[in-house]
Amino acid sequence: MPLIRHIGVLSSGGDAPGMNAATRAIVRTALAEGVLVTGIMRGYSGLMGADFEPMNPRSVSNIIQLGGTILKTSRCQAFFEPEGRRRAAVNLEGARIDALVAVGGDGTFRGLQDLAEEHSVRVIGVPGTIDNDIFGTDYTIGFDTAVNTALESIDKIRDTAASHDRIFFIEVMGRHCGALALAVGLAGGAEEIVIPEAPLDIEGLCETLTEGRRRGKQSFIIVVAEGAAEGGAQALAATVKERLGFDHRVSILGHVQRGGSPTAFDRALASRMGRAAVDALLAGQTGMMVGVICGRISLVPLPETWETRKEVDLDLLRVAKITAT
Repeated sequence: MPLIRHIGVLSSGGDAPGMNAATRAIVRTALAEGVLVTGIMRGYSGLMGADFEPMNPRSVSNIIQLGGTILKTSRCQAFFEPEGRRRAAVNLEGARIDALVAVGGDGTFRGLQDLAEEHSVRVIGVPGTIDNDIFGTDYTIGFDTAVNTALESIDKIRDTAASHDRIFFIEVMGRHCGALALAVGLAGGAEEIVIPEAPLDIEGLCETLTEGRRRGKQSFIIVVAEGAAEGGAQALAATVKERLGFDHRVSILGHVQRGGSPTAFDRALASRMGRAAVDALLAGQTGMMVGVICGRISLVPLPETWETRKEVDLDLLRVAKITAT
């Protein structure tokens, strides 16, 4: 396999705290190995438009603590068409970029795999998403920060819930995966956690609230993953209100969960993964995602990251319910 002399790096899809730490590690590891690095701006859109920036060690100074991504990001539907990937491959060849590292989620990895298969581009994926829904790694970059961001908000909401004897329905991100809701609900002492992986039991939820009131419990926190109930937390709260008549409020945390300075955990995780991505390319690996399993760096073929569903630990729902009684 030809030597790698020039690596391109991009971030794609939804941003996640820690993406900058990963970029920093990728750039500095490659340069330390004598490999040139080019930053590709705005994800696959920038790859198709040749929006390239040469990187040096100072290009990534003072970014490890920053949320978002200095490379910018986008969702680019055109890249998922053959012509879009052809344009991207032409631009990589024109810039003499030998390999590509992409930080993102499963959509990013699907595009990366197609590019590799159709144009023989050497590629490595780094998992960056607050949903923690990627198979092949225990944690994705940004998840820990998002949990702590949501938890800080829930702790504050609990104060006002207790002051007004109210039920609060708090919606967190997670259209298809309840990992974020499960983690923050357990850590925040939520009385109920509603996630896509467990059937929504309206009767059981109403019974929990009614029984809690009977025992003298006046305030409740219900954490709802955005994809767990049709219409989200607003619709679920309206249904409960119709049945029980209890005073309630709804708080949708939204994109605040994607921002902010990454936690120490996410900075360290991103740094390890960024270095491992470059090491993998230099060792001749391609078409793989870097993950961390049981504390150790692992490599998993890109197709497995979306073909195999990552399961959440549903036993944590039982733990949360018992401890919040």
